Amino acid sequence: MSNSVLGSVTMGYQPVWNAWRQRCATRLVVEPNLSSAVDAQHLLHTLHELWPAGLDAQILVVHTPGLLSDLLDHAPAQGMWLEIPDPWLGDALLAGRMRKAQQRGVRLLWRGEAGHPPTGELQNLFHKTLRSISPHEALAALRAALQRTHDGGNTHGHWTSPILPGELYEGLASQALVEHALDHQAAWGVAGWPTEEMLYGYRYKQIQPARQLLLDLVHAIDADESLEALEHRLGDEPLLTYRFLRYANSAALSLRTEIGSVRQGLMTLGYSRLRAWLMEQMPHASADANLQPIRAAIVLRARIMERLADAGIEDDLRREVFLCGIFSQVDLLLGETLGAALHRLPLPGRVASAILGQTGPYAPWLETASALESGNTKVIRDVCRAHRLEADEVNRALLRSLAAQA
Repeated sequence: MSNSVLGSVTMGYQPVWNAWRQRCATRLVVEPNLSSAVDAQHLLHTLHELWPAGLDAQILVVHTPGLLSDLLDHAPAQGMWLEIPDPWLGDALLAGRMRKAQQRGVRLLWRGEAGHPPTGELQNLFHKTLRSISPHEALAALRAALQRTHDGGNTHGHWTSPILPGELYEGLASQALVEHALDHQAAWGVAGWPTEEMLYGYRYKQIQPARQLLLDLVHAIDADESLEALEHRLGDEPLLTYRFLRYANSAALSLRTEIGSVRQGLMTLGYSRLRAWLMEQMPHASADANLQPIRAAIVLRARIMERLADAGIEDDLRREVFLCGIFSQVDLLLGETLGAALHRLPLPGRVASAILGQTGPYAPWLETASALESGNTKVIRDVCRAHRLEADEVNRALLRSLAAQA
């Protein structure tokens, strides 16, 4: 039964980031497949089973009024949030269901067009709002941010920011807008992340591994955590994983065999040598919190690929799939081409073929995991169809990965 409901919908996702640059919510796009009827109760039960409530909020984004109506009728109190598009508020029947759902304790999230806040009596039904800002509002926000900088934090100047505290924002296209919203205006979260703009600031300098993740690894070694735990922790830092494999294969170590996986490197080097190497990285480590959403997104792609490959393959191959995912965007962190970056590592041909040539056994999982990030259900359906991947299989991998990374 679980297979049937996940097989009848297409899902995609978008993380929401808070002031600590941690994932505070995930917008899960759910769209019924063509000619598919979806049992809302069964869908909610399956989502709860595979993606139980954690620290981050779970926001369901539904593109069909019929399914949204059914979800409003059956959603449990304090469970998943339901996103309500502003144009649908004119439907009296839907509005009635919204009132009843809100009275039961269901959290509703309003979403509307840029520059048009919610109006009318229904606005009191919403737990929070998801807003975009118009070009005029973006300019006003940037002026307010600049004024704040010049006035040493004084907020009583001429320019008033349109960013409201406690709300969610999407489409913030610059680092200055994101920092203004999260750090100065106390926005609850930002949907999406201006990755390219954030990385543009590093075009003349090298990105370094995250200081906190380095410290966590050192503490884990001191606590004598298992090899599996260390491998997982190292995998949470794509740049450090890349550097570790380069170090393990460097002439300085003069190892007799090539190291093609993190597990093999950990077993060969041992805890003491690993700790010493980590301490060498510490003086140059990065404390730039704006890089954390970029790292986390790369790791989530790799974890989804790992779940897609989960059935029927050996652990060593699963680790290869994870490396394929985590290195598929390592060029963003290194500031060089993927070809040049991967050429320096003794990676299996299957990994390089998927990343550089979109061919080989891992290519379907990489393309699917990448499509899921877009939230574009048509693209996701087309990719799954092209690679003959079942919707049930893909959706299950996505939900379990979101739960594991919460």
